[in-house]
Amino acid sequence: MKINKTTLRISLGALLIISVFGAHAQEAKTAADYEQATKFLWFNTNSKVHYDGVRPVWREDGTFWYNVSTPGGDQFVLVNPAKKSKKTASSRAELLGEENNGAQNTTPPINRNEIPSPDGKKVVFIRDWNLWMRNLETNKETQLTTDGTENFGYATDNAGWRKSDRPVVLWSPDSKKLVTFQQDQRHVSDMYLVSTKVGEPELQAWKYPIPQDEDIIRIHRVIINVDEPKVIRLKMEPDARRGTLCDDIACTGAFDDNEWSADGSKLVFVSTSRDHKEAKVRMADATTGEVRDIFEEVVDTQYESGQGTVNWHYLDATNEIIWYSERSDWGHLYLYDATTGALKNQITSGDFVVTELIRVDEKNRMLYFYAQGREEGRDPYFAHFYSIDFNGKKLSLLTPDNGHHSVSISGDGKFFVDTYSQPDVPPVSVLRNSKGKEIMVLEKADISALAATGWKAPTPVKVKSRDGRWDLYGLMFTPTTLDESKKYPVVNYIYPGPQGGGVGRRSFSASRSDHQALAELGFVVIVIDGTCNPGRSKSFHDVCYGNMADNTLEDQISGIKQLAERHPYIDTDRVGIWGHSGGGFATAAAMFRYPEFYKVGISESGNHDNRNYEDDWGERYIGLIQGDNYEEQANQNYAKNLQGKLMLAHGGLDDNVPPYNTYLVVDALVKANKDFDLIIFPNARHGFGADSYYMMRRRWDYFVEHLQGVEPPKEFKISQ
Repeated sequence: MKINKTTLRISLGALLIISVFGAHAQEAKTAADYEQATKFLWFNTNSKVHYDGVRPVWREDGTFWYNVSTPGGDQFVLVNPAKKSKKTASSRAELLGEENNGAQNTTPPINRNEIPSPDGKKVVFIRDWNLWMRNLETNKETQLTTDGTENFGYATDNAGWRKSDRPVVLWSPDSKKLVTFQQDQRHVSDMYLVSTKVGEPELQAWKYPIPQDEDIIRIHRVIINVDEPKVIRLKMEPDARRGTLCDDIACTGAFDDNEWSADGSKLVFVSTSRDHKEAKVRMADATTGEVRDIFEEVVDTQYESGQGTVNWHYLDATNEIIWYSERSDWGHLYLYDATTGALKNQITSGDFVVTELIRVDEKNRMLYFYAQGREEGRDPYFAHFYSIDFNGKKLSLLTPDNGHHSVSISGDGKFFVDTYSQPDVPPVSVLRNSKGKEIMVLEKADISALAATGWKAPTPVKVKSRDGRWDLYGLMFTPTTLDESKKYPVVNYIYPGPQGGGVGRRSFSASRSDHQALAELGFVVIVIDGTCNPGRSKSFHDVCYGNMADNTLEDQISGIKQLAERHPYIDTDRVGIWGHSGGGFATAAAMFRYPEFYKVGISESGNHDNRNYEDDWGERYIGLIQGDNYEEQANQNYAKNLQGKLMLAHGGLDDNVPPYNTYLVVDALVKANKDFDLIIFPNARHGFGADSYYMMRRRWDYFVEHLQGVEPPKEFKISQ
């Protein structure tokens, strides 16, 4: 029989697939298969969930309104908690009796880069490195500072990966003063990116501090009287540009770690050291600038004041400070005397973690807060809402139902809306009083339209950590047509933190990334929050301290193997991994350090060498550069170990994780003569923006081709 070259190539290709994948060989994927997968992306699932969650808008009279989606369209609801009544309408105007009588809106316009005063009469903004004020009634502008210069300006937040032209300030309650800083960034490194276009490229340059900088950005703290402009410099050395909550001094949008007394005469603030190991609580006289140290917290690793919220608080009336500490290995609240700096008492205690202090009732000396891990037999990442006395007595669980809770409290504190759910259980919203008693059910989510599409929820999973010390929690996604007699390759989605995990919030979501969509193509997608992630004990969080290259990978491998023992359809001979940002770093590390386990990896926007990333990130979780501690963790140094299939992707204008991180790995792979794949999105930022669906499709293709050994449909387009 005569065989032509085309036939020969096809035959040899088929033999190769059979030899590599054996009995796992499948038919090529079709466009119809990919269309089926896209049914599980957010733009096809979210609209099929109705009555899902209540986001109340509280009114001054104690009532609130909200709107929810229904099969027939949006529905607007007005609730009177005192009367236990509900009123519905098809529009907000109909519900609240609002009419458009043609009157002009007289609210003074405020630009996005202006910060309004509490009395709503003025705003401040930055111009030419100085701080200016604008009177909203007269539009008159007043220059508040005069000595700001380039890279030594006032209230600036224009360096590193989080950049904004909004001033970082905190107004005093009486709107007569504000606290800010003059930021010295003249001596730190510069970052450069270049756009791709026809003709001369555009250079983007800005200050971007890195761990090798001898000194970091410093803030010279100042208080400014605004009515008759006067700058009062606090009498102290400039502080490191560090905060207690995250890697920016304005995590919450304001000047974090600062609180005024009610009359604006005193300012309480926290100074954080460069390595985050020291947090000094201080008080400044707003008239003289004199600064007094109250107390300090010193830790061996890194201090943080909570998860999502700065949890310390100054009590002006009693001159006390509520403080957050993990000194007992669990995140708890403590009460200090602000005069003497002495500890008065521990407020919360036990083997659970306070995550967010939501409300402080100084009159009744009560605290209201979220905490995790206290309720036995429940996912320790479920947030519940509690109250407690300042003296640590009368701890009350206000949200008893099993699930992840989110609350919204009325202005007078008498009621709150509680919405709770689980990853596989849709949300319920109820109204409760301040004691936690259920007043009425507001909404129960209806997912019948979603279920009718064949959708199914992920499966919550629990495995042991690498050393068997801790229970680890995650989610597993399987095809809706799962056949347990077959074998399915695994895709391990990873985000190692350490400031967060891969699973994300434990509330219900119709779609989490493209996990179920990818599973629908014939994979088991596994997401595990390993040790090193927050929300548990400090010892749990600190497992990876000093070595971010750990990346929870041994926990991931151990967890996948445990799940395979329970579910024989999981094929541990065909395991892939992917992640973005820190997950991109982890993915390349997995392919280089554990090549016998991970066969296919897709590394997106990875910070592969933290010497090339903003200083605060590495210095918070690794510490300062000492010897070769950063060098030992850099991915490019292990690129020679690559055995499987690796795709790298990065945005050419990534101003969060600059693309040079990936270029270092590319260079090392080339020098090691390793085959790999590379996608550069020339003008994309960190998340790829408009190119993200292209990346998603290429990700599907890569796993289909290299984990399943079949051909994907050519150039399938994911579109909303």
